[in-house]
Amino acid sequence: MHFPKVTLIGVGLLGGSLGLALKQRRLAGRVEGYVRREASITECERLGVVDRATTDLLAAVRDADLVVLCTPLAQMRALAEQCAPALKPGALVTDVGSVKGSVVAELEPIFSQAGAQFIGSHPMAGAEKTGPAAARADLFEKAVCIVTPGAKTPAKLVKQMEEFWAAVGGRPLRLSPDQHDSLVARSSHLPHVVAAELANYVLSPAHPKEQPALCATGFRDTTRIAAGSPEMWRDIALANRKHLARALGVFIEDLQEFQRALEAGDTKAMDEFFETAKHRRDQWVGNGGSPE
Repeated sequence: MHFPKVTLIGVGLLGGSLGLALKQRRLAGRVEGYVRREASITECERLGVVDRATTDLLAAVRDADLVVLCTPLAQMRALAEQCAPALKPGALVTDVGSVKGSVVAELEPIFSQAGAQFIGSHPMAGAEKTGPAAARADLFEKAVCIVTPGAKTPAKLVKQMEEFWAAVGGRPLRLSPDQHDSLVARSSHLPHVVAAELANYVLSPAHPKEQPALCATGFRDTTRIAAGSPEMWRDIALANRKHLARALGVFIEDLQEFQRALEAGDTKAMDEFFETAKHRRDQWVGNGGSPE
């Protein structure tokens, strides 16, 4: 697989890592990046994450064979509308957003009318660090990369996108947009909300000043993802609010059940709670589910 020109709209952690992977694996003749600030041009080119960076969106996508939207979800529609007129006929367009239902529904018709082909993607390879300086060429190695075709997406396009993610080291998985959003609400979006609330509650200034000193490795590891971009996670939560609200409801009910067992001193129920959690996590790790 080889693309003469690939354009990355947004060159942060994911966009920069994709640029490095494309260059290292020689999957693109040249990689160009669209950035919002002039200062980012020098940084991206110095780090080598792209061959050329620009603040001119139309120039960035012109003649591109593959365009990848690597921006926060709330920016994608406006950027799609702005760049669509400059796309070459038949260009392949995808994204790396964490929510797929709204993205596919909004972007597919925009690019279709422009003569391009859009299919949603979501590489499960993020991190709490942001910016091109955090980019790594191996970020997608062994990462599950979800491809979410719409009802009318040609089979050939689906296969091409799956081959693309495999080419940068990922493990492609095909899901419908709604199925994707339901699953990541539990496995990705809910954990972030939980980590954020732990940080908010435990580190609240309302607690004694000694509290932070007693937050050790377990607290650090559990709240690591709370250091992610607030803007990005606000957009993700809002875009997937139907599925996330449902997951939160079930999660809260489970916590309340544990609270009742705790208050009642129900040893059997508490043993079952912790033993089930340990068994399920051990089984997940043993089956190769852990990316560690």
